[in-house]
Amino acid sequence: MEFVLAIKTCIKKSADFSGRASLAEFWWWALFVAVIEAAIISLNTVLGGLVFIAALLPSAAAASRRLHDTNRSGWWTLLALVPFPGAVFLAALLVFQGT
Repeated sequence: MEFVLAIKTCIKKSADFSGRASLAEFWWWALFVAVIEAAIISLNTVLGGLVFIAALLPSAAAASRRLHDTNRSGWWTLLALVPFPGAVFLAALLVFQGT
């Protein structure tokens, strides 16, 4: 999946926790959010915080769909709430090939 299509898909499905997301779709989205966050936080931390909050739901939905593609429950997304080991383990789950 190409970059622009992945971003459009994640925006369109920003509150859709069902279905599947390909490896490329999820990681293009993650890269897009990380770059936007870094750029905005470097300019204004308050605005960066607001963008972070705005990106939480679409990012959680994309992660949930990605986990579904690896035959795991979307509830594994909650691992991100465990400060360091949870986020690392979740990132490891998100890189597995889908079915």
